[in-house]
Amino acid sequence: MGTITEHRTPAGHVAPTPRPPEERRRLGTLRATDVYAAVGAALAALSITFLLFTRFTGFTGGLGFAATAYALFLGLYTLLVSLEEDGPAVRDRVASVIVHSLAALTLAALVFVVLYTLLEGREALGNLNFFTEDLVAAGPLDPITVGGIRHAVVGTLVEITIALLITVPTGLVCAVFLNEVPGRLARFVRTIVEAMTALPSIVAGLFVYATAILALGLEKSALAAGLALSVMMLPIIIRSADVVLRLVPGTLREAAYATGAPRWRTVWHVVLPTARSGLTTAVILGTARGIGETSPVLLTAGYATDTNTDPLHGAMTSLPLAAFQLVRSPEPAYIARGFGAAAVLMALVLLLFVLARIIGGRGPGQLSRRQEHRRVAGSARDLRRIESRRAGPTNGPGAPGKPARSHP
Repeated sequence: MGTITEHRTPAGHVAPTPRPPEERRRLGTLRATDVYAAVGAALAALSITFLLFTRFTGFTGGLGFAATAYALFLGLYTLLVSLEEDGPAVRDRVASVIVHSLAALTLAALVFVVLYTLLEGREALGNLNFFTEDLVAAGPLDPITVGGIRHAVVGTLVEITIALLITVPTGLVCAVFLNEVPGRLARFVRTIVEAMTALPSIVAGLFVYATAILALGLEKSALAAGLALSVMMLPIIIRSADVVLRLVPGTLREAAYATGAPRWRTVWHVVLPTARSGLTTAVILGTARGIGETSPVLLTAGYATDTNTDPLHGAMTSLPLAAFQLVRSPEPAYIARGFGAAAVLMALVLLLFVLARIIGGRGPGQLSRRQEHRRVAGSARDLRRIESRRAGPTNGPGAPGKPARSHP
């Protein structure tokens, strides 16, 4: 805002004269001077840090070099920006640089993990037998063209299927209960669910191992692993579904109640269809959590190198457990198989998160393009049927030129 100055008129009156307003500052735009300041500060910080570590001090280590260079960069960037901007603008620019630096660091770490895993497992991923064979006939000294992770893929599918059969109905029913039946019990259950989201996976595995295997005598199998995975997946599905069901407009429930529909029919025909996309996203997120667990499977299903499809008997391996066991081997072929299994697991989890992002992008009640086309086509069919009924039959009772049949 412009400042106010005063000047006296010939009559002696004091009249305030407003100064022209200052130029509006656009903090969100990137100017050339900002780029020059960032590049200059970065080059100067690297040069000073290089001189400090090689000439003037005895500092060593890559982590110390990076931390010193970044601290000098922030100081020099603040100094350069302050030459042309005022205090609020300087603080905004520095905060923006810090946020973007952290985002770039996170992205760089993610890219490094992905590329390192793919490079280390490229020899295994390039062979078809890696996906079609197991390790029952592959020894430590056999080449990469022998053996694969078929047993781990099959075990993962069997275990996660058992876990989904347990968690999907249980989680959705619990989420509906938390939203439709408020009270002390609902608050208590919600507190327990929120606490279980931070439960370590090893605790879930030990719980199932102590109760189902030791106490009840259940054999180590895919069923026990599915129980352990369901303990980890259930809080994720319940919390996500609870949030989605809260987003359903209350007017929909009121409209259903106004027609005389009971609560169970309102939930089944109104609430759940409206939140269908969000509930699907909740299930996918829970599945991604369960697929990546290692310790519950190790405690409850063990490790095996053969393909086992029996969910009730025998040890069964999952992808994360296979990757963990294979990379511990000193043989290069086994290490390559381990990184290949990690790459397959990473791709599978990434696919699930992408699906969750796509499906979860729609709000409650929002239809996809295919569903929208189906609705338009159904509305057109209904309109044609209504118009045909209004036209009436051409030769029925009461039609022009045809006397109505008299009834005795």
